[in-house]
Amino acid sequence: MTEPFAQGAWAQRAEAELPERRHREEIERALDLGLPAAESIKDRTIPTFSRGELPHFAGERGTFLKAPFMENVHDVGDAEVAIFGAPLDAGTTYRPGTRFGPQGIRRATNLFGTYSFELGVDLREQLNLVDIGDVVTIPANIEKSFDQISRAISHVAAAGAMPVVLGGDHSIGYPTIRGLAPHIDGNIGIIHFDRHVDTQETDLDERMHTTPWFHATNIKNAPAVNLVQIGIGGWQSPRAGVKVGRGRGTTIMTVGDVERVGIEKIAETALEIAWKDAKAVYLSFDIDVIDAGFVPGTGWPEPGGLLPREALGLIRLVSEPGLAGIEVVECSPPYDWAEQSSLISARVVLDSLATMIKAGKLGKRPAAGKRQAWGPYPA
Repeated sequence: MTEPFAQGAWAQRAEAELPERRHREEIERALDLGLPAAESIKDRTIPTFSRGELPHFAGERGTFLKAPFMENVHDVGDAEVAIFGAPLDAGTTYRPGTRFGPQGIRRATNLFGTYSFELGVDLREQLNLVDIGDVVTIPANIEKSFDQISRAISHVAAAGAMPVVLGGDHSIGYPTIRGLAPHIDGNIGIIHFDRHVDTQETDLDERMHTTPWFHATNIKNAPAVNLVQIGIGGWQSPRAGVKVGRGRGTTIMTVGDVERVGIEKIAETALEIAWKDAKAVYLSFDIDVIDAGFVPGTGWPEPGGLLPREALGLIRLVSEPGLAGIEVVECSPPYDWAEQSSLISARVVLDSLATMIKAGKLGKRPAAGKRQAWGPYPA
């Protein structure tokens, strides 16, 4: 007989198997660099100055999840996963503000710890993760910004680290694929979560946040037949883009499709299509795929999208086989309320990375350099 609360029971058992060495290191470092606490403090693991995860309301380091900051990007090959921001909103056609997305997402992660109960994963203990800061984008020139973003993701991929990009508007989908594709030995599939197709050639006579997949799928090893779009619908998908997708053979799954067949079947089909004759798959997640009531802080909100629970469930499922990279886009903190959009954006990254660790796709490369590091130790 199946346990009625099998996940909860498994998660309780799984926590006992997780290491605690990096946590102990963090405490020792905090006491060394931040001074021991006042004599009235009974818990002697607490320093005077915050130098780690706790408390969540203080000691902000400015990095994603307070992960180690790698200032010298020439050393990025010593990390397994590198997070960086692409603070761009020059491609926005309605609400600006996504240039503050990386900043907002990082700040929202102050709320989280490094341990996921449901997934039985602790990023601090299991993943050699670094934050390498933000790309310098050019607010007055979208094409120069594209060149900067392509150069950045190409550098990370060439060094052997997995890139995680915090957007920025969705126009960055083109330069990220352009920078990553040359480092994939074969075709790259794209799983794209969005309420909008983003496949028209131009918008207002330029390449904008409504056009990334027209241009990305012009790249030789990023064919449109390996582009799967989940959540499309509503009143903001221009017919010009729909015609392009139909002509090029992209696959669209609507919110209605998710409701009818369930997230397991949607994920199974998406993976089958994205991975067909491909060597790698890239995840592009536009937070406006989630119903606007949950993500008010976005560039072009559309009611009727996915529930957060559905979206995160899908993210976990499509991440299991492993990803070549992740981008989360269209988080616009100036329009946000109570950091809701930033929090969900961060959870997309966290849940994807944790799923890949649980599936054995990440968590295998320890840091070799002499630096503050997370993750496994050298054998």
